[in-house]
Amino acid sequence: MPRAVFLDRDGVLSRPLIRARKSYAPRLLRDFKLVPNAAKSVRRLKDAGFLVVVVTNQPDIGSGHVGAEVVEQMHDRLRERVAVDAILMCPHSQTDGCECRKPGPGMLLAAAKQYRIDLSRSYMVGDRPSDISAGRSAGCRTVFIDRRYAEGGAPDANFQVRSLQAAVTQILSQGGER
Repeated sequence: MPRAVFLDRDGVLSRPLIRARKSYAPRLLRDFKLVPNAAKSVRRLKDAGFLVVVVTNQPDIGSGHVGAEVVEQMHDRLRERVAVDAILMCPHSQTDGCECRKPGPGMLLAAAKQYRIDLSRSYMVGDRPSDISAGRSAGCRTVFIDRRYAEGGAPDANFQVRSLQAAVTQILSQGGER
């Protein structure tokens, strides 16, 4: 069974918009910008034999603050520039009670079923406690990218780093190389 690295989108692969030390997803295509070395970092994971799956909450769709077509354009841009295998998205808000929204493991479990992923040999990389909770609930090891948001302390992740590049280096140092 293949192993995977699940990556949150905003704050991991793309630059979040920061206001008052809080992170927000971009609502306009022109604001969607990748973090430095995103493509190279994902290529390192792919070269080591990992599937790379993006799992992202996008509640601004459900609330009407951004159109689904704009988010799909962002995902098209991401696919053009970064060799991800799949992008799974939850458009629901916290109050919708869906199965897919992080901190629930729904998107990770759906990807595991579709791609026959061994979750016990996989990783979840995120910049919010909800990402880490989703990874833990799915049975993955977790890597927290600490962006120093004003949203509380660091979650109980297996590893804590400051960038996507550092997260990839940490994963590969754990025997992630082929």
